[in-house]
Amino acid sequence: MKLPQMLSRASRLPRLLQIRWLGQLTDGIFQSALASFVLFSPERQSNAVAAALAFAVVLLPYSLVGPYAGVFLDRFSRQRIVQIANLVRAFDLVVIAILVKSSSTGLLLTLFVLIAFGVNRLILAGLSAGLPLLVSRSELIVANALAVTGGTIGVVIGGGIGIGIKSLLDHSYKSDLSDSLLVGVAVIGYLISAALTARLGRKEIGPLDHEIASEGFKEMLAGFHLLRVHSDALRGIIATALQRGGLTSLTLMGLLLERNYFNASNNPDAGLRGFAFALAIAGVGIGIGSVISPYGVRRMGRHRWIKLMMVACTPFLILFALFPKENLLITTAFFVGLCGQAVKVTNDALVQSKIADEFRGRVFAFYDVAVNGAIVLGAVVAALILPKSGQSFFLPLLIAGTYLLALIALLPKTKFSADSIPTT
Repeated sequence: MKLPQMLSRASRLPRLLQIRWLGQLTDGIFQSALASFVLFSPERQSNAVAAALAFAVVLLPYSLVGPYAGVFLDRFSRQRIVQIANLVRAFDLVVIAILVKSSSTGLLLTLFVLIAFGVNRLILAGLSAGLPLLVSRSELIVANALAVTGGTIGVVIGGGIGIGIKSLLDHSYKSDLSDSLLVGVAVIGYLISAALTARLGRKEIGPLDHEIASEGFKEMLAGFHLLRVHSDALRGIIATALQRGGLTSLTLMGLLLERNYFNASNNPDAGLRGFAFALAIAGVGIGIGSVISPYGVRRMGRHRWIKLMMVACTPFLILFALFPKENLLITTAFFVGLCGQAVKVTNDALVQSKIADEFRGRVFAFYDVAVNGAIVLGAVVAALILPKSGQSFFLPLLIAGTYLLALIALLPKTKFSADSIPTT
């Protein structure tokens, strides 16, 4: 089936995509409110440790909930789980809005933010698990690319919308109240997403009777042991994780540069706008990386394309280390985003082609945790290296060196090629 047919009214795929894309666009709005409140508030000075902690808080639920998501998703209606989870998330954000309005930055706010992102992981896992039931096997890679890339771009667009709304609200309200109202906008988005879920049938996205329930971290470890047989898929996962870790370090550096170096530290709104623009340009790169990857793979093959995209952005990282200018930050963000998405989309297809259906869930459980762990590690490394201003000669070179080392040590032709063990 061609793309127009996959997205036609006769197809059920658009209904799932609408739920996912709206949810992730709303995620962007919510995350922009959190970033404004925690990192770009006039009352709060941002530093690398605080920003790294924010990244860890966002990703901790993904790493802990991810392996266990299948326990629920393989036992109960995924449609109902996604719908109820969106309602729970909306209620959770009402509490967060109240806490933000009262300028609470303590443990209670952290707890409810953790709940919000943990529930989000359950929603995304449910939609991903159900997607193969709405398309044929030959359409799966295109459908995955649509879902993942559209969702990623949705987060970026949502962040831009959130910052725009925040700028308008700041003219009439104090900063914390503006942030709480922005969280309220996200509540509406999640409620609409819950309503859209009702358009899917109760069993339409599974689970099917033959699907095996997950066993949490045992499943994740089983996925790792299975990948040891398919070494190219395992190497691709580790390379993807390292790429994402480097991207996180660069994001943290960009945040601090925009907050405290490129703009006056007492003008956080200018820093927030600059950071949002850099993210938007990175989002454009992400979209282009997804679009060009099928053509690159056709010409070079999956393995060679991953290797090229792993290092194609390193010259820009080196230039940015030598000349830490705002325009070079934006250019580097574009190419690191483009190359990173190209690596991720291509490696997802590589893993899907190597691993049989009945083992794919446990492999992707390991994949998720590996990537999220690398992202947290990238944030921690950046926090240890970066000064409060965010200016660092060493960090961009470290990221570039990590990518080059991954090419040499992880992705040599003898170990990472189409001659590896075939699909079982």
